[in-house]
Amino acid sequence: MGDDSEWMKLPIDQKCEHKLWKARLNGYEEALKLFQKIDDEKSPEWSKYLGLIKKFVTDSNAVAQLKGLEAALAYVENAHVAGKTTGEVASGVVNKVFNQPKARAKELGLDICLMYIEIEKGETVQEELLKGLDNKNPKIIVACIETLRKALSEFGSKIISLKPIIKVLPKLFESREKAVRDEAKLLAVEIYRWIRDALRPPLQNINSVQLKELEEEWVKVSSAAPKQTRFLRSQQELKAKFEQQQAVGGDADGGGDDEEEAVPQVDAYELLEAVEILSKLPKDFYEKIEAKKWQERKEALEAVELLVKNPKLESGDYADLVKVLKKVVGKDTNVMLVALAAKCLAGLAAGLRKKFGQYAGHVVPTILEKFKEKKPQVVQALQEAIDAIFLTTTLQNISEDVLAVMDNKNPTIKQQTSLFIARSFRHCTPSTLPKSLLKPFCAALLKHINDSAPEVRDAGFEALGTALKVAGEKAVNPFLADVDKLKLDRIKECAEKVELVYGKKTGGAAEKKEGKPVTGKTPALSGAGGDKETKDASAKPGPLKKAPVAKSGGPPKKGKPAAAAGVGGAGAKGKKGPETKEMLESELSIEVCEEKAAAVLPASCIQQLDSGNWKERLACMEEFQKAVELMERSEMPCQALVRMLAKKPGWKETNFQVMQMKLHIVALIAQKGNFSKTSAQVVLDGLVDKVGDVKCGSNAKEAMTAIAEACQLPWTAEQVVATAFSQKNPKNQSETLNWLSNAIKEFGFSGLNVKAFISNVKTALAATNPAVRTSAITLLGVMYLYVGPPLRMFFEDEKPALLSQIDAEFEKMQGQTAPVPTRGISRHSAGGGDDGEEEEQEEVGNDVVDLLPRTDIGDKITAELVSKIGDKNWKIRKEGLDEVTSIINDAKFIQPNIGELPAALKSRLNDSNKILVQQTLSILQQLATAMGPNIKQHVKNLGIPVITVLGDSKNNVRAAALATVNAWAEQTGMKEWLEGEDLSEELKKENPFLRQELLGWLAEKLPTLRSVPSDLLFCVPHLYSCLEDRNGDVRKKAQDALPFFMMHLGFEKMAKATGKLKPTSKDQVLAMLEKAKANMPAKPAPPAKASSRVGGGAAPAKFQPSSALAEDSGSNTMESKPDPKKAKAGGASSKAKGVPGKKVLSKPNLKEDDDKSGPIFIIVPNGKEQRMKDEKGLKVLKWNFTTPRDEYIEQLKTQMSTCVAKWLQDEMFHADFQHHNKALAVMIEHLETEKDGVISCLDLILKWLTLRFFDTNTSVLMKALEYLKLLFNLLSEEEYHLTENEASSFIPYLILKVGEPKDVIRKDVRAILNRMCLIYPASKMFTFIMEGTKSKNSKQRAECLEELGCLVESYGMNVCQPTPGKALKEMATHIGDRDNTVRNAALNTIVTVYNVYGDQVFKLIGNLSEKDMSMLEERIKRSAKRPSAAPVRQAEEKPQRTQNISANASMLRKGSAEDMSSKLNQNRNMGSHSETAHTVPREFQLDLDEIENDNSTVRCEMPALVQHKLDDIFEPVLIPEPKIRAVSPHFDDMHSNTASTINFVISQVASGDINTSIQALAQIDEVLRQEDKAEAMSGHIDQFLIATFMQLRLIYNTHMADEKLDKDEIVKLYSCIIGSMISLFQIESLAREASTGVLKDLMHGLITLMLDSRVEDLEEGEQVIRSVNLLVVKVLEKSDQTNILSALLVLLQDSLLATASSPKFSELVMKCLWRMVRFLPETINSINLDRILLDIHIFMKVFPKEKLKQCKSEFPIRTLKTLLHTLCKLKGPKILDHLTMIDNKNESELEAHLCRVMKHSMDQTGSKADKDTEKGASRIEEKASKAKVNDILAEIFKKIGSKENTKEGLAELYEYKKKYSDADIEPFLKNSSQFFQSYVERGLRLIETEREGKGRIAASTGISPQMEGTCIPAPTHTVSSSIGNTNGEEVGPSVYLERLKILRQRCGLDNAKQEDRPPLTSLLSKPAVPTVASSTDMLHSKLSQLRESREQYQHLDLDSNQTYSSGIGTTLASPSSAAANIDDLKKRLERIKSSRK
Repeated sequence: MGDDSEWMKLPIDQKCEHKLWKARLNGYEEALKLFQKIDDEKSPEWSKYLGLIKKFVTDSNAVAQLKGLEAALAYVENAHVAGKTTGEVASGVVNKVFNQPKARAKELGLDICLMYIEIEKGETVQEELLKGLDNKNPKIIVACIETLRKALSEFGSKIISLKPIIKVLPKLFESREKAVRDEAKLLAVEIYRWIRDALRPPLQNINSVQLKELEEEWVKVSSAAPKQTRFLRSQQELKAKFEQQQAVGGDADGGGDDEEEAVPQVDAYELLEAVEILSKLPKDFYEKIEAKKWQERKEALEAVELLVKNPKLESGDYADLVKVLKKVVGKDTNVMLVALAAKCLAGLAAGLRKKFGQYAGHVVPTILEKFKEKKPQVVQALQEAIDAIFLTTTLQNISEDVLAVMDNKNPTIKQQTSLFIARSFRHCTPSTLPKSLLKPFCAALLKHINDSAPEVRDAGFEALGTALKVAGEKAVNPFLADVDKLKLDRIKECAEKVELVYGKKTGGAAEKKEGKPVTGKTPALSGAGGDKETKDASAKPGPLKKAPVAKSGGPPKKGKPAAAAGVGGAGAKGKKGPETKEMLESELSIEVCEEKAAAVLPASCIQQLDSGNWKERLACMEEFQKAVELMERSEMPCQALVRMLAKKPGWKETNFQVMQMKLHIVALIAQKGNFSKTSAQVVLDGLVDKVGDVKCGSNAKEAMTAIAEACQLPWTAEQVVATAFSQKNPKNQSETLNWLSNAIKEFGFSGLNVKAFISNVKTALAATNPAVRTSAITLLGVMYLYVGPPLRMFFEDEKPALLSQIDAEFEKMQGQTAPVPTRGISRHSAGGGDDGEEEEQEEVGNDVVDLLPRTDIGDKITAELVSKIGDKNWKIRKEGLDEVTSIINDAKFIQPNIGELPAALKSRLNDSNKILVQQTLSILQQLATAMGPNIKQHVKNLGIPVITVLGDSKNNVRAAALATVNAWAEQTGMKEWLEGEDLSEELKKENPFLRQELLGWLAEKLPTLRSVPSDLLFCVPHLYSCLEDRNGDVRKKAQDALPFFMMHLGFEKMAKATGKLKPTSKDQVLAMLEKAKANMPAKPAPPAKASSRVGGGAAPAKFQPSSALAEDSGSNTMESKPDPKKAKAGGASSKAKGVPGKKVLSKPNLKEDDDKSGPIFIIVPNGKEQRMKDEKGLKVLKWNFTTPRDEYIEQLKTQMSTCVAKWLQDEMFHADFQHHNKALAVMIEHLETEKDGVISCLDLILKWLTLRFFDTNTSVLMKALEYLKLLFNLLSEEEYHLTENEASSFIPYLILKVGEPKDVIRKDVRAILNRMCLIYPASKMFTFIMEGTKSKNSKQRAECLEELGCLVESYGMNVCQPTPGKALKEMATHIGDRDNTVRNAALNTIVTVYNVYGDQVFKLIGNLSEKDMSMLEERIKRSAKRPSAAPVRQAEEKPQRTQNISANASMLRKGSAEDMSSKLNQNRNMGSHSETAHTVPREFQLDLDEIENDNSTVRCEMPALVQHKLDDIFEPVLIPEPKIRAVSPHFDDMHSNTASTINFVISQVASGDINTSIQALAQIDEVLRQEDKAEAMSGHIDQFLIATFMQLRLIYNTHMADEKLDKDEIVKLYSCIIGSMISLFQIESLAREASTGVLKDLMHGLITLMLDSRVEDLEEGEQVIRSVNLLVVKVLEKSDQTNILSALLVLLQDSLLATASSPKFSELVMKCLWRMVRFLPETINSINLDRILLDIHIFMKVFPKEKLKQCKSEFPIRTLKTLLHTLCKLKGPKILDHLTMIDNKNESELEAHLCRVMKHSMDQTGSKADKDTEKGASRIEEKASKAKVNDILAEIFKKIGSKENTKEGLAELYEYKKKYSDADIEPFLKNSSQFFQSYVERGLRLIETEREGKGRIAASTGISPQMEGTCIPAPTHTVSSSIGNTNGEEVGPSVYLERLKILRQRCGLDNAKQEDRPPLTSLLSKPAVPTVASSTDMLHSKLSQLRESREQYQHLDLDSNQTYSSGIGTTLASPSSAAANIDDLKKRLERIKSSRK
């Protein structure tokens, strides 16, 4: 029992897995209790057991297993997650439970299965049970069958799918086990209960005894419909209803009808296995069928008849078989064979169903024509065949053929066709029998009911009666308008009969099913024949009875009512049922008219009608008019009155006033009376005659309009136009046409007989009078609004000039919508309401197409041509195709009859010669246009094969196929394509090209459809396999298409279809479905009533290119989904101030359409943030596309709807570009007034504008760009910053437009890009523009590169992202571009960078090909020759955030620098802001205004500033009396305003006054922090750093010692210094400008500060030291690596030499060096190794190894070794090539050391070692001999270095040099400072001149002892020279001599040899950094500059020759003299001021 206690302690889930069965049993028991206890079905507890449930049911111990099953059942019932376990548990139950002997186990297993079904996992369970049927153990099979039966009886056939079960039933009946057979029998009975006779066909082949037993059982099954008794979780409401019924009283029939729906009608056909018969045809079938003997032909047919008896046939290519059967039916002389062939066709049609549809069109005409046979069995066979065929296609598809046969002369054919139509109609519903179909059929049947043969008449009545029954009276009556009453009654009687037939034949069933129309086709599969009528009747009991009731609204609004043609009679409009009669009346004689008129008119009036005096006639007319006005409609004798008016003089009236009155009266009569066509005919001639009259024309038109309103426009227009063109008067003709144009706009186009007008229009177009031609063209324009593009077809053959005029007119109309009719409605609105109106408005276009004269080319498609097309030789095939092309071209419009052509062309689509394939495709495209909508019937046999071509491997073939498919779809609509399984068969093929093209096509077409055939579902499984296709494009296309499939099929169906997938795939697909569900577009709504002719009223969809369809749907979806663009607006509201919003709220009931007064952008609080969240969370599509798809536009509409005014939204999303222009105009207008609104909707506005970038219309684009410019100006004023979301969804698309071909646009886009930098960081813009350089458009690449150049120029290198190196490499790749402009742009950009950045550029670019490199170098050279003032971009585009700098400022070279100067000035001006325009050229820009302004503030401060305590640093030096000589102190940059300003501020940094210094530092810091301004500091870095470390020294030496100073001040100053330095060293480009000497001093200052114990004692001291630490790290990282390494080495050397410096100091320097060593692997390539090695060499000279070893610490030697070792490791042997700067390498200890290191590392490889060691050894020997010499020299130099013995040392050196002329003192000089070196050289020269008695140098005192004392604190403090040499070459003494001369000259000292003085510039123009430098003498020159810049502000004088007093002079002058200066200055300034006044 010990064990027991162990497992008792375990938690439940572990017990369930324990190896002891008892433990498990206990676990299961506890689990069961737990499962029953947990209430929350989503509790986390459940998840613990997910993996265990399978083990519960498959436990190996029977006792435990029972408990386990109980627990599992409880789990499945209660746990939310149980569904995940279905598969494994069900399979466990089947395999491990059903074979248990215990009944209880089986029972529980069964319950578990049923429970899984209840939790919606039926499919998985069923799958497992069906697998179980294949098990070898009969027990398992029996249990599985029993479970299936139980499930079916409880859940019903809706949930348990029967097809797979029925498939396996026959196999179960064959089992050897009786138990299995018995169980199968029970299952079969259960299935029969649910589907009745549909079960018979699948079981017809089982053992006859079994079948008989089954039949007996089946008879016993109760006839009541079975009901579901157990419900899924999702069917809870059904369950409740069911329980309620049970409670009410047994199974009451109360809910019968509801329940009815629960049982799906099962079509037996679906349950059958398809049989493949083509391969089973006899081998010689095709020979036999053509045989001469009829017996052989009969044999062949009988073989087929046998095969087609199979109730379901496999799809395949039956074309040949159908062709021969058709031939037999049509041509065979033996009627028996005809009947047999017809039976075969019937069998094929029944077996193939929809798949036979494609052959239907060929066979129908043949069969109908064969009805001429009288023999009953033939007729019956033909009837069966044609009825079976009808079910495979639609009436629409075969209507052409049927109608053609109806005009046949043979009465039998007519009769049988009518009967066939009658039978067909029964299969229709009001929706499948639209007006467009009814119209032609009714017209043809009306002829039949007037036929002479009674049987034809009867058949006609029956057909019309059926139509009436199906479509309802409202739809059919208009076509029966002219049928007399007797016949009408007969038709109605037939309609009643149709109903009676149903009643009798279907008995009770029909009554009961009335409730729900069943649309299935024949459920009962009665073998072959049988009375077809019965079959039909049983098929569709519902709809026929129900139709009239259900669809009182008449048929769907397609079709247009009878036009004047067609129906005969006067063409009454369908709408006007009852009034039709009144429109015609019998003509009255003139006597009767007079009588009637006399009754209503005053007698005087009638007498004066023909008076000779016009005034009397006028008076008579006035009376006449009064009388008419007072008459009632009912009593007005219209005809009589108009006859009176027409009485002599009638329309020949000469007086225009009388005539005007007369015409006015006609109009009145027409308006007020019941005006008939008869009356109209009386007056129309006269009206037309007067229509061209100048004075009476308008009255005539008014009268004509009134008549049109009374008698309908179509009739009136026809009369008027005919009359006008029968006259010769051109004025009348043109005015008539003008009237008609207007009338059409007012009345709408409905019912007009286009054909009649077109002939007249053609006459008018040919007229000689230009006015007539113009009117005709205008009329065509108006017609185009209604008819659309097809209208042009009628005029193809006009002269080109005329055609171009017509096209121009059409162009004008494009995009406009036809106006809503305003007349012709009111009077009859009662009669048919608007419905009629709308119906009329639609199919006009179709009619037009119907009216086109079509040629029959059937006879031209000869057998010879067909054989040519199929020839073996491709050239002959091509000839054949060429012929076809020319036949179609000649015919233009053709009839659908094209003989054998389809089959011939189809075989060419898979021609091996791709050129022929393409030619065939273009023929098919042509065919579609030529045949128009009739091409429908060829979709299956020709259209689908074109889709197969989409799988071609060649791109151009695929493109052609796609174009063809689109051309067809345009004519046919999509329904034909989607019906049947053809498309799904195509998708099934695993061809990636085919799949992606087809899915792409569907994704484009599906969203535009309102409904699709259910067959689309067949495509879904293949769509899912495409989602997991190997090919990425296929996957992408499939994902894109998903939402559109879902839009039509719904999420549920799609999700259900995943059932058959593998579990892994299923999860993935379901996830995609969920995602697609979110993006699912709404179905396009039917057009709203008002806009019944959306899309330009143009022809119905069929006719408009698909775009129109889309547009159409766009306009509708607008209602259902708010407009995305406007939604954008909503988003923007983040900044909402809320005010504009209120307006809207206050008047919600205003009609939005009319009210355009409110704000256009409505602020929605947090709208923008919400939109961004949605986009982040992928709830909406991310705005990212190559071209905007519909779903993006829809989404934008939706988003916009909340925040953009409705009317504006309609404009924004209108199909016509002019509306976009309007919208933009409105947006521009409201920009200023609605700033907040705009900002709150900014994301949406920008998105909408990106859509405009994809429009082709330039005017919209220009307007959009104009708006953008204004918008960005506004945003920058508001200081708004674009969010990432706004930027990323807009900038990439804007950049696309940089590549526009038009210059104006490109310029605008560039301007906008510049402005954007004000509201979006330039560095981020950089990345977007960089992306733009990858475009395929070369213009775009070039422009983007230029833009990058501008960015770098304006903002410095920091904009380059991700790093300057990467960015430049990327730019440099374009130097090799194939396009010249791109190459140039790339070169220019890099040159720009070079100008900003110098030689570093080459390092960053990395390796370029030689050719590219040479191009670049050449370009850089060329650019250097040009003046450096690179033109700056226009002022307006410059970032100008601070203030508007005067326009001319744009002449300054560096825009941003200028900006900055203004900023600095601003700070300097503290308050006074006026800045004047500079008109002076840049060189002389010193504007006096500015100077005065500046001085206004500076004046007060100056004295304080000048009194620096510089004396503490430098003691005064005595200098000879200066003679002023003008040498401009301005080196390089000092001219520019900015530069002088910066100099001034920097000079303040070193100020002795703490506050001044802090202020100056703050200003500089501000400049450095703004990336666009920092660049201005370039060139001033050394100067700034010198000033800074002077200030550090000042603090260290003076301030810290000053007791009186508040130490907080010092901390503040420290933090300012450190802060501004950190800012500086974060900007790499600036940091790199610091030279070695300056860095050395800087590091010296910083390290001293870190070691200053006094700082640590301060309150914030630690913080300061920490910041210094950080700063040091920054300096090490960011400075130029060569300079900083060099500086550190020199500093180390100095610190080791100086006895005074602390060991700590050297240690910190070494730490810095170690850090640098760590960086080396990354930086090695950017380091000038030669310079570093030279420094090391000097170091090793000063500290030979022995000396280093004597040091207290071993760090220095280790540091040095580490450094060298690292360098060797990184460079390898190459390092020895870098010793170029060391003069006598032989003496260098360095080389020897390097060789050793190399040898050590090379020893392993033994490669170069030997060579090097030999070299090394020989050198070492040499070295030893020189050691002595070195000692002597070292001694001498020591003397020179000491203060006392300097002179003595120099003399000794001179002697020594004389003695050993070859002795090299260079190495000793090398390790000293430049200053020391020059000092030594000068000393030697002095001695030389003295000794040789040439004492001509006057200024021997030039270097006085004091100066040595101050400036040269021995070599320990070695310090460097000056004004910045950058290219590390060594500087010879001559340069220093020259510099000295210049300095002397500036101080006014004379120079001995004035004539050899080189020009100043030549010496200073070449900036160079000396090898090692320290800054003392740099200080002199720089300080003097600083001073000067300060003096600039003091000494300014109008006299431009005035020279400023020199630097050193003032630097070393005593304070008193400075004070004197200031007074002098004040006086001068006063003078300046007064002179200016």
